[in-house]
Amino acid sequence: MTSRAGKQILDVGLTGGPFSPAVIAGGVCYLSGQGGLDPATGEVVEGGIRPETHQTLRNVEAVLAAGGMTLSDVVTVTCYLVDIDEWPAMNEVYAAHFDDSRPYPARTAVAVAALPNGMRVEMTVIAVPPAGLPPRGPTSA
Repeated sequence: MTSRAGKQILDVGLTGGPFSPAVIAGGVCYLSGQGGLDPATGEVVEGGIRPETHQTLRNVEAVLAAGGMTLSDVVTVTCYLVDIDEWPAMNEVYAAHFDDSRPYPARTAVAVAALPNGMRVEMTVIAVPPAGLPPRGPTSA
């Protein structure tokens, strides 16, 4: 369902604030920042940057799947890291998740002072649904 504003919201229940997990507008899907929160508990997964990065990307995949997309549809990723020295470990996990998605999406990594909920990593994503695939999702704005 599409609203007058032409935006479709992909709501997969992964937010705890006044924002949508993703908005599709003009044929482009914009994902809000996803982090290493366990959707069952709402808590950051334990174990450091590697488990957090795995969970972050699983959360990205869940939001994309709500719109009929996969990591192969991602065109750009922005990674926010509390400690830039953890970039190599984050990068290794990231590469494993995107291994089947070559060519890799464009990417930026940024060091930040802090992230919500004590997260070590957060990622924002822009994806383009495959041609001919109507975006789907349970709600619209």
